[in-house]
Amino acid sequence: MITGASSGIGEAAARLFAAEGAALVLMARRADRLRALADDITAAGGSALAVPGDVTDPDDVNRAVEQAAQTYGGLDAAFNNAGWATAGTALHETDDSVFTQVLDVNLRGVWNCLKAQIPAMLASATGGSIVNTASVAGLRATGATAPYIAAKHAVIGLTRAAADEYGEQGIRVNALVVGSTRTELIDDVLAKAPSLKDSFVSRSVQKRIAAPDEVAQAAAWLCSRRASFVTGTAMAVDGGWTAT
Repeated sequence: MITGASSGIGEAAARLFAAEGAALVLMARRADRLRALADDITAAGGSALAVPGDVTDPDDVNRAVEQAAQTYGGLDAAFNNAGWATAGTALHETDDSVFTQVLDVNLRGVWNCLKAQIPAMLASATGGSIVNTASVAGLRATGATAPYIAAKHAVIGLTRAAADEYGEQGIRVNALVVGSTRTELIDDVLAKAPSLKDSFVSRSVQKRIAAPDEVAQAAAWLCSRRASFVTGTAMAVDGGWTAT
């Protein structure tokens, strides 16, 4: 199951996971783009089911997990990637509605996913793996708005709590500490606050912005059995940003 799958990191992950043989349940709000992606994957010989929905709605998330069970017999892995951000507004000038929306998508969305995905994995004899998209903003102030930084810190906390609670039951839970990545979200942020581009590039020791596929590769590894002894980690995929 991949959320935020209609573009960016989520779309890249869907194509990569399918190429590696995963049967997919794809979730995002933009139904047309989601169905087009599922059709592309199916036409290429993969297996993908589009389940349009909003991660802030528990019923939508539950429906996606139920579709996974009905179509494929269960849920083995999940990449909770949906996110939303704003930029360029000081904390005291940020409207309460923006705070609510940022926390709803980035934090409550992960909460809703975990609550639906974990029972499905507990029902399996083999457990499962969950990867949550966090951010460098989950470890330090980055120039993003305060609500986004708060939400991503909380995503890492939820990840560690879930890893601790369910590790003995065979469920691994990890987070990706993602640096600047060329997605619609970043493009939107830069359109509103162009001055942030230099800091996005300069803070990476590689002095560049990542391609979505580079983050997707890390998610694929964490979801796979190749990462069988990795849980509770916040793994940096940030071009060295947090190393300096």
